[in-house]
Amino acid sequence: MNDEFKEIIDGEDVVNTETNTTEETVNTSDENEYEDICYICRRPSSVAGRMIKIQDGLCICNDCMQKTFDSMNSGNFGMGNLFGGDFGNMPNIKMVNLADLQGGIPNSQKLKKKKPKEKKEAPILDIHSIPAPHKIKASLDEYVVGQEYAKKVMSVAVYNHYKRVMSKEEDGIEIEKSNMLMIGPTGSGKTYLVKTLARLLDVPLAITDATSLTEAGYIGDDIESVVSKLLAAADNDVEKAEHGIIFIDEIDKLAKKRNANQRDVSGESVQQGMLKLLEGAEIEVPVGASSKNAMVPMTTVDTKNILFICGGAFPDLDEIIKERLNKEASIGFKADLKDKYDDNENILMEATIEDVRKFGMIPEFLGRLPIMFSLEALTEDMLVKILVEPKNAITKQYKRLLEMDEVLLEFDDDALHAIAAKAKEKKVGARALRAIIEEFMLDIMYEIPKDDNIGKVTITGDYIEKKGGPLIEMRGVAQLEAR
Repeated sequence: MNDEFKEIIDGEDVVNTETNTTEETVNTSDENEYEDICYICRRPSSVAGRMIKIQDGLCICNDCMQKTFDSMNSGNFGMGNLFGGDFGNMPNIKMVNLADLQGGIPNSQKLKKKKPKEKKEAPILDIHSIPAPHKIKASLDEYVVGQEYAKKVMSVAVYNHYKRVMSKEEDGIEIEKSNMLMIGPTGSGKTYLVKTLARLLDVPLAITDATSLTEAGYIGDDIESVVSKLLAAADNDVEKAEHGIIFIDEIDKLAKKRNANQRDVSGESVQQGMLKLLEGAEIEVPVGASSKNAMVPMTTVDTKNILFICGGAFPDLDEIIKERLNKEASIGFKADLKDKYDDNENILMEATIEDVRKFGMIPEFLGRLPIMFSLEALTEDMLVKILVEPKNAITKQYKRLLEMDEVLLEFDDDALHAIAAKAKEKKVGARALRAIIEEFMLDIMYEIPKDDNIGKVTITGDYIEKKGGPLIEMRGVAQLEAR
């Protein structure tokens, strides 16, 4: 490489041959919040060093540029092949036409620059910025109906986790992670609890399904993809991602398969692969992609301070619990009947570690989820409260929609109980509420914009039971009642 080119790389003064003046090269990479990434080797500037900008959005590191000139000096190809042919001494590297890459590398595949270590800046988390457990639960109460025990457990676990993150290891005392295992029937609010919690704490949250995870080398998402999603949720800020929350739903799908004749690539092997994530390890993850390949930059994320919450419905776990309870209570003169627990909707509240192990979760995996709790099955009264009490209750959403048309919307008590009863029959929890209301509100939402004289609509129980229609009042009467 000649001396003039080295000066350009080092950022020294460069002589402009047209005006015979000296101008200072401006390095704009510091002004950008993202790191530059070498287009050839895909390493960020924090690893590869200073980058050479060859076109808007495209950079090449010193090493790759040096190899390019070494190949040129060896006579393997001329300047005409620089951006179109194979590099003679650079295996597996092939350049393309730069004119096709005007957009450059998207920000979703760039890393945010790390803050300088020498500067003592305020920590990302402060003990005074994390609300106390009773305040966390009070905030959850505004959005989640019922589940008092689950909200209490989560509030304490999250508070202790972030105290652990901010604590200093003094006197050899190291606080262990408080990862959680959440068991509950479908539609009981497992995902909604985690979403609400992350929003209240203002920390990055990644939600993923365990159903797509497979052992390394097989079709599907690698285990590290859950950390890659958290990095994307943190806007590729590694420091912020290392204090986030990962919620892995459908964790019961990773149970050991009872058929041992075929390789279990999405069951027990995935549980074993997740052990290092739950315990805390430095994981190399792709940036802006769910799988590793040569065209995606890689970065290292430490999972030591990431809170993992696993949740699942665990179908047929109730049968394992009933079998254990019946065995305990079927001996002696005061033995209980075998069908005593058949009508118990909250049988999952009796679950133990041993029951979950029999279900198919390996002991090493359960040992890294020290906090296990179950959610209650939703009763009809709880479903009625879900319709009206939360801040973003579905009935409030429809009232807001009709307010935009200057129409009042009301639900009488009979209608609320009828909706809850229909939802209870579907056995899918709170998810059934919106589907039922959508069905009965369809005609109302379609007809109301036709008539400007409509001022108030009342949904009755007879309308939900298909025995009558909604009560509609004209605008003058409705306005007087509103006053």
